[in-house]
Amino acid sequence: MNHENKEALNLLKTAKGQIDAVIRMTEEERYCIDISTQIQAIQSLLKKANLSILKTHLNTCIMESFNDGSSVEKIDEIMKLLDKYIK
Repeated sequence: MNHENKEALNLLKTAKGQIDAVIRMTEEERYCIDISTQIQAIQSLLKKANLSILKTHLNTCIMESFNDGSSVEKIDEIMKLLDKYIK
């Protein structure tokens, strides 16, 4: 497993733990702003994990696609993903 995937995995595990904590907070009817703050922190972790995974994709799959001639399809995949981010 490369460095970026290890980083993403650690971020995802941390987010999972925070999700469990938010569930407990909600069950305990804790202060809504505190719950919302934790949800925002989880979203940040997920974004960082996603960027790490995409970095791996760019450094491996995309680079390989230039060698095997499938770069147009891979670039289209990335463009579709970026389109989702923009919306």
